[in-house]
Amino acid sequence: MLLRSELVLTYDGARVALDAALRRAERVGGSFNIAVTDRAGALLAFARMDGSFAASGGIAQDKAWTVTAFGGLPTDGLYDAISAEDAVREGIGQRGRVAAFGGGVPITVGGSWIGAVGVSGGSAAQDEDVALAGAAAVVAAITGTPTVPGSHRTVIERTHHDAVHAASR
Repeated sequence: MLLRSELVLTYDGARVALDAALRRAERVGGSFNIAVTDRAGALLAFARMDGSFAASGGIAQDKAWTVTAFGGLPTDGLYDAISAEDAVREGIGQRGRVAAFGGGVPITVGGSWIGAVGVSGGSAAQDEDVALAGAAAVVAAITGTPTVPGSHRTVIERTHHDAVHAASR
C-alpha cells in the first residue's frame, strides 16, 4: 500500500476537546494546563488556567505527545506496559518528552485514534478525568451521541484495553 486514508483532528475538533476539558476542570476544582494534539503529536490547542503551575504546561503537552508517540496508548497504560522491565522503564524514563503517568489520553473515533489530550496540574487521576472529558466530547460531537457524566471513562477504558493488548503482542 502506497497511501493511506486517515481521519485528521482539526483545530475546530481540538477546541471541542479543549473547551470540554476546561468545563470539567472547573467542576473538578483545580487549575490545569490542557493540551490537544493531532495524531502526529503537533499541538493544536492549549490552555493554561489561572493559577496553574507554569511548569505543568510543558508536562500537559508532553503527555499528549506521549500518547501519539506510543500509538494511542494512554499515558497511564504506558507505565503499566513497561513497569515489569527495568531496562525498558529506565531507558524510556531518560527520554525527554515521555510522560509515563496518568493524564494523557487518545481521542479515538471509529477505532482510529485521531489525536490526544494531555492534562497536568492535579493528581494523576484528576488530570486523567479532565483529559477524558475532552476526548469524549470530540467523540460525541462526531458521532452525535451526547455525553453522560462519567460515560467518557468507559470509552477511553476500552481504548486503553485495546492499546495495552496491542502493545503486549
